[in-house]
Amino acid sequence: MEIFQTVFDWYMANLNYWTIYLLMTIESSFIPFPSEIVVPFAAWKAGEGTLTMWGVLLASTAGAMTGAVINYYLALWIGRPVLYRIADTKWAHLLLITRDSVERAEKYFVRHGKASTFIGRLVPAVRQLISIPAGLSRMQIGTFVLYTFLGATIWNVILALIGYFAYDKREYILPYLDWIMYAVGAAFVLWLAWKGYQVYRKKRNNTSR
Repeated sequence: MEIFQTVFDWYMANLNYWTIYLLMTIESSFIPFPSEIVVPFAAWKAGEGTLTMWGVLLASTAGAMTGAVINYYLALWIGRPVLYRIADTKWAHLLLITRDSVERAEKYFVRHGKASTFIGRLVPAVRQLISIPAGLSRMQIGTFVLYTFLGATIWNVILALIGYFAYDKREYILPYLDWIMYAVGAAFVLWLAWKGYQVYRKKRNNTSR
């Protein structure tokens, strides 16, 4: 309990525009990191007056755009054969990236077309990797940036409003904040465990063939 509180206090104390940008860049690239534990807490600090909502939205959206563009150009430069070979490595699996996850992102892109870079930003299971098929297909960069910006902005506005209004209701939330954070942390750990299990099961099935 005390260790968790210490970590949480440190996290909140160091949550500023730069760290928001950095964490959202990570979240939007190929590293699994949930925006749900970045933007709402940043918006909470905006409610306190430590940050501003405009600053939170600017930093989070800029970070999301940076990560998306990194994915786009990596896919564009290395190409599909190399990308899939990388997805089959243990290092990619440690990042919860598999051939199946890349294939799902590609199928989503094919199904929804260019608009998938907008729609996909609002789908948690797709949003981190949707930039990869856009790069593989050599989607026009201006269109990609526009759709990604719109989708990322809408997603960040939703998360920011949740955090901001949660601060407005803090007298009801604070008595249960520890338990809420434990639940969020447990959900994140379970999600990582489930993704890890899926990677392990897929690797074991491929080995047994």
